[in-house]
Amino acid sequence: MRFLRNEKAFTLIEMMIVLLIISVLILVAIPNVTKHSKSIDTKGCAAYLKMVEGQVQAYKMDTNKIPTSLADLTAKDYLPEGAKCPDGTELTIDADGKVINPKAASGNP
Repeated sequence: MRFLRNEKAFTLIEMMIVLLIISVLILVAIPNVTKHSKSIDTKGCAAYLKMVEGQVQAYKMDTNKIPTSLADLTAKDYLPEGAKCPDGTELTIDADGKVINPKAASGNP
């Protein structure tokens, strides 16, 4: 009996308090992460647009002509199949070789 009295362990109340603190921290963190997902997609699309512009320049240097669409870049392995922004927007290339995000150009962020 003496052995059981000297054993050190966490009580049920201490465990419940720790779980309560962890739960509160999770409830605070999750809304902040989901709130910033739209901003992350927008910035990711802007970065992807810059990368595609670089691929257009590389295509222009290699072939001495401007690609007319993303399909030209895909056919020559400058971009992977089905390449588009993280938010699902497909980019286009104008006659001057400039890459355009139609969603941003129409005023819809």
